[in-house]
Amino acid sequence: MDITLMAKAIAVIGASFGIAGGSIGLGMIGSKALDAIARQPSEKKDIRTNMILMAALIEGLAFFGAIIALLVVFMK
Repeated sequence: MDITLMAKAIAVIGASFGIAGGSIGLGMIGSKALDAIARQPSEKKDIRTNMILMAALIEGLAFFGAIIALLVVFMK
């Protein structure tokens, strides 16, 4: 098997793990934020702000992993 083909396959597998991890993280953030809002309705604004900030950071990391994998796949 060609080494570049193997490297590209590993890059795609790594990107899929990164995207899956980001998706799981976003789901956990949403569920924990809803639990926190249910327990402390008066803190809804602060909880929502922190939830959106953390979701953006996690989504950015997952997107970064996907871009790196695509660069590896399409490099000559």
